[in-house]
Amino acid sequence: MLSKLRIIVTGLIAQYPLGGVTWDYFQYVLGLARLGHDVYYLEDTGQWPYNPQEGGVSKGCEFNVEYLAGIMARYGLADRWAYRFPWQSQWFGLSDDKRREVIHSADLLINISGTIERPEEYRQARRMAYIDSDPVFTQVKLARGQVDFRKWIDLHDVHFSFGECLSPAVPVTGHRWRPTRQPVVLSEWHPSMAQREVFTTVMNWTSYKPVVYGNQSYGQKDIEFKRFHDLPDLVAPTILEIAVNTGKTRRTPRALLAHKGWHVVDPAEVCPDFDSYRRYIETSKAEWSVAKNGYVLGQPGWFSCRSACYLAAGRPVVVQDTGFSTIFPVGEGILPFTTVAEAVAAIQEVEATYERHAKAARDLAATYFDADTVLTRLIDEAVNDGD
Repeated sequence: MLSKLRIIVTGLIAQYPLGGVTWDYFQYVLGLARLGHDVYYLEDTGQWPYNPQEGGVSKGCEFNVEYLAGIMARYGLADRWAYRFPWQSQWFGLSDDKRREVIHSADLLINISGTIERPEEYRQARRMAYIDSDPVFTQVKLARGQVDFRKWIDLHDVHFSFGECLSPAVPVTGHRWRPTRQPVVLSEWHPSMAQREVFTTVMNWTSYKPVVYGNQSYGQKDIEFKRFHDLPDLVAPTILEIAVNTGKTRRTPRALLAHKGWHVVDPAEVCPDFDSYRRYIETSKAEWSVAKNGYVLGQPGWFSCRSACYLAAGRPVVVQDTGFSTIFPVGEGILPFTTVAEAVAAIQEVEATYERHAKAARDLAATYFDADTVLTRLIDEAVNDGD
């Protein structure tokens, strides 16, 4: 067991005060705190925050700061956070003196998803670790010669990736990408919750435009989803529900999806925040989801943070294979697919022997995603360089 360390975690909890985003970053904070480390959460993105109540970028940050403060206080971490609002660089949370002292004395700063705008300003920390949560796309950006992005990445001492088995299809960047995955605080997810007879998922139709490298375009979920438009008819009477964003720029074809038999719901209504997101997952029967087209092409072994939470809630996941079938035991709890026929067979298998797959799901979460195990390995490699 490592000795107690002072660790800073970065993230987007205030920037995007949404349920799934909150869990992605907060489980690092909570997991490290429960391991006994001296953990602080720091948010310095340089971006104007999104306010879901206003439906867009906000002119202020009152809602965002209150949301972050509430989450942290709820778990006894009220004095463990700092958030910078870009207008006049206003800081909230920790006092200026305490924030500087924490940064200067930190043993490790974990920059998840590269959320710090200027990592060079945090080099006082003894070690800085970068967590690549978007494999393939990260490596393509580096391979394309984006000089500023490379300099930004290179400011870190050690580099981790959710691409746990980067395939030869992923460009080489000159970095050692150490495998890691989403930590899940198992005690926060409750398999005993009553469930609806519905397979669900929460997704963005598109997150950003396709990235082109060489003669290959690496796209988003919209590209992959088109291959499975007719799935609801093929698995009826099983109900397939997607909580998908409605923003005008995303061009989600909601009418077409509904016509094809999908239950289409608005995440802003069914799972907008910390508690409702967890409840949405816990009351689902299972998950069905595609992956980003770039993950399918690159086969990096990426596994969804959201799917890990489904597993922790004892909910089987039927998810498009990104190479993770070479990392985790599949067939029970986790059922990968690459074709429509495989997706149909996997859904029917879960329906036929549900209790077996539900138990396997929770067991897989405990074995592979438990925050105690994932974070202990992460900080050991980050601090000791894995040597």
